[in-house]
Amino acid sequence: MVNLELYRVFYTVAKCGSLTRAAQELFISQPAVSQSVKQLETQLGISLFNRTHRGMELSATGGKLIYKQVEEALRLLDEAENTLTEIKTTATGTIRVGATDSIFYHFLADKIAQFNAKYPAVKFELLSSTSPYTVSQLKEGRCDIAFVNLPMEDEDVKFYGTITHLTDVFVAGERYAGLKGKPIPIKHLQEMPILMIEENTVARHALALFLENLGIQLHPDIEVASWDLMKKLVAKGMGVGCIPREYCHNEFADGSLFELNVTPSLPARGVGIALAKNVPLSFAIKEFIAMFNEE
Repeated sequence: MVNLELYRVFYTVAKCGSLTRAAQELFISQPAVSQSVKQLETQLGISLFNRTHRGMELSATGGKLIYKQVEEALRLLDEAENTLTEIKTTATGTIRVGATDSIFYHFLADKIAQFNAKYPAVKFELLSSTSPYTVSQLKEGRCDIAFVNLPMEDEDVKFYGTITHLTDVFVAGERYAGLKGKPIPIKHLQEMPILMIEENTVARHALALFLENLGIQLHPDIEVASWDLMKKLVAKGMGVGCIPREYCHNEFADGSLFELNVTPSLPARGVGIALAKNVPLSFAIKEFIAMFNEE
């Protein structure tokens, strides 16, 4: 008969690389961990670990052969238990959400408030950073769900749909009022002072790739870390900025900024949901994701 607890001990020791750390994680004694490993090895008739001065290493002819299958089996069992738990109608716990400041402000704030009204027992921990860093936090288990600028690729992350689209445009302030409505070939922007978001962002990478395909290079006179700062500097006449149209509605309305008629126009991007692979989702996170599917 398969003893699931023996396999859980095996998996924890393999993951921790140490009997002591495995015992701490399992909340049992180190001798109990050691005995469970020996019992499973006896049951299977093969050595699963190499005992070294550095700790416990999976044996090439034993532990390494079954580690992935055991990991997957335990994950499926955990998901089965979570499914039963999720029958409850009340979400609890904490949802750690990662996103940029702009995504939080323009797209997530209202949803978080709406979710809070429905499930007041759920707490939110908001982690603000660039999309690449947010994905790294997701992979390291520091956040549960990420809302990131697309396109992005990472084999260790599951990108789950698009919640909205972004259209990058070039904007200017009153200093450049003479350009309103006039068609401007994108290459002519090389003659103007340009403001861009900092390099380690999806938006900057997408812009650079588009310009490269056109054989054009735009070198920013000013790099900024936030869209809000860019809007303020552009409105003050510091130059022309490249920013998602969706982030400028208020400035377009009050006349402090206007959109340049640049040709060709930049391709649309998106904001999507990212989840870590092979990590079971709590009922609360599933309910939060469902809010975006309702639209």
